Amino acid sequence: MAAMAAALRGPGRRFRWRTQALAGGVRGAARGVAAGQQDYDLLVIGGGSGGLACAKEAAQLGRKVAVVDYVEPSPQGTKWGLGGTCVNVGCIPKKLMHQAALLGGMIQDAHHYGWEVAQPIRHDWRKMAEAVQNHVKSLNWGHRVQLQDRKVKYFNIKASFINKHTVCGIAKSGKETLLSADHIVIATGGRPRYPTHIEGALEYGITSDDIFWLKESPGKTLVVGASYVALECAGFLTGIGLDTTVMMRSIPLRGFDQQMSSLVMEHMESHGTQFLRGCIPTCIKKLPDGQLQVTWEDRTSGKKDTGIFDTVLWAIGRIPETRNLNLKEVGVNINPENQKIIVDAQDITSVPHIYAIGDVAEGRPELTPTAIMAGKLLAQRLFGQSSDLMDYNNVPTTVFTPLEYGCVGLSEEEAVAHHGQEHIEMVCLREPPQLVLGLHFLGPNAGEVTQGFALGIKCGASYAQVMRTVGIHPTCSEEVVKLRISKRSGLDPTVTGC
Repeated sequence: MAAMAAALRGPGRRFRWRTQALAGGVRGAARGVAAGQQDYDLLVIGGGSGGLACAKEAAQLGRKVAVVDYVEPSPQGTKWGLGGTCVNVGCIPKKLMHQAALLGGMIQDAHHYGWEVAQPIRHDWRKMAEAVQNHVKSLNWGHRVQLQDRKVKYFNIKASFINKHTVCGIAKSGKETLLSADHIVIATGGRPRYPTHIEGALEYGITSDDIFWLKESPGKTLVVGASYVALECAGFLTGIGLDTTVMMRSIPLRGFDQQMSSLVMEHMESHGTQFLRGCIPTCIKKLPDGQLQVTWEDRTSGKKDTGIFDTVLWAIGRIPETRNLNLKEVGVNINPENQKIIVDAQDITSVPHIYAIGDVAEGRPELTPTAIMAGKLLAQRLFGQSSDLMDYNNVPTTVFTPLEYGCVGLSEEEAVAHHGQEHIEMVCLREPPQLVLGLHFLGPNAGEVTQGFALGIKCGASYAQVMRTVGIHPTCSEEVVKLRISKRSGLDPTVTGC
């Protein structure tokens, strides 16, 4: 490996890439003469939100940059283009299908406002899916154009480390490419977890990697899990008229405020989503007619039951894409429990010139906006004489369930754990100036509402300051600044935080 690194290193100890198409493969390239050479200051592994943001920022700062990205097809064969999870199988298609479901509800209400709407109202999955998929493909193309405009070299190859400055990438055709750089950023994100210990789970189940790319309606669907992915998918499936059941082992929306999480679930249940609480699936079998027979166990009673579904969607968490990077070879440390890469506050791994950002990094929120900002700030620290670090405190987010849930700051459970029950009134400090520790909003357009209040909380807003803010009438968000309650009042608000 040392000889290969020496062969690849050019004058001034700069690194070059080379493609080898001769017999002997890429490892023989170290002994041969490269047909073409080009220096890279930065190599980004992963073409998702964080990786692309980092690459484009570095290029804007005048550096030579390469991005490598490769999508391994899902177990069901689904694959997609450049842009990562958010663009292809996450935020974007999810929000579009969520919007489709909301439109269905508006159509149901339209006759109350004088609109004559033909009945019955039917939804066409194929038409929606085609529109969503075409939009996603346009974004894929847009990302490629942006890289080209910034003179960022893009390689559609599956990369793994062969030494601390060099990766070997394999294209779909089998062609191998060596890429080397002074700095390497790992931004490979994660993929949905399959419960491989359950019979039939891998063969017959799908995940969020597949649901947005289905050509035909999933029909009667069992969603397994109670994560935000699970509840968002179950919400829009119910909203477009599909028979949908959520099977949850324990609590909904773990890590979020549990009062709000319960209200989210209650609303979904009242609008047609069915819930199997405290249950775990034990087996999936495919019937002769193509439907799926699911057997599950009630964890409290131990009783088993079965149901017939057209689709089973696993939404039980995600696994970081680190297993095939050969990180051990170059000394990059990972958390053995979750396979995430251990980084410091500057996103540096155990190897000083190798960095990790986004979902693949230990202790980082799995959110697109944080990955984008972290990527930009990293590039600025490396090449722009900046010392600014990413601040992961008070990051807002929204769960796009039928009734949306937006939050920023601490949940009530976290506030009590950090400060003690006696020092907390709702999600504010009890002592003056009663600093707002968290805000939680359940209602329409929760993302838009929360985004605005996030700035105030980021700037250290107090309870009194929020109460002195004049609301815009009539809006949902004015309810936040009208809030004059505490736990002792006995009221059960749908807006908490002050």
